[in-house]
Amino acid sequence: MYAIIEVGAKQFNVKKGDIIEVEKLEGDKGKGIVFDKILLACEDDKIEVGQPYIKGASVKAEVLCQIKAAKVVSYKYRRRKASHTKKGHRQKLTRVKIEEIKVS
Repeated sequence: MYAIIEVGAKQFNVKKGDIIEVEKLEGDKGKGIVFDKILLACEDDKIEVGQPYIKGASVKAEVLCQIKAAKVVSYKYRRRKASHTKKGHRQKLTRVKIEEIKVS
């Protein structure tokens, strides 16, 4: 069984036991989270598609840790003007483990 869930502005294809990294969510290590924005669920040959979400469906997950992504560097250079800017950014992420997919 697998499901496509929406977290923030991104979509993830998940199944039981998967570990995914999503944009930062509130929660400490070991805390449970329930995702209720399920776009599609598939069990064996039965596929259920939401419009836009499946009513009554949920995915339970456990927070493993809060981490930061690799640094992204933005460098802007203007030739012959002695002008340049360098910026860095590290996105905060939450690593979660999918425990259960439930479709009503």
